Amino acid sequence: MTWSTAIRQVHRWTCIAFVAAVAAYMAAMTRGQPPAWLGIFPAGTLILLLATGLYMFALPYLPKRRNAKGPVAAFSEWNSENDRNGYADL
Repeated sequence: MTWSTAIRQVHRWTCIAFVAAVAAYMAAMTRGQPPAWLGIFPAGTLILLLATGLYMFALPYLPKRRNAKGPVAAFSEWNSENDRNGYADL
């Protein structure tokens, strides 16, 4: 599993935890003043959602890693593959 996949998975599960925490807090508010720790849990999950969401938002704008062989070798592999497929005229 890559870092990007792991962060997406954490973001999804944190979203579910955040919705559950907000629903629990609203249910507790109907019975009077909720305990203070119940208000901290949605805030903590919201901070984690902010961090993972900002990472996923910035991911397309970050420079991609280059191929281990280098950009020229990667291009020459791509070019030779297209020659075999009949795209040499392009």
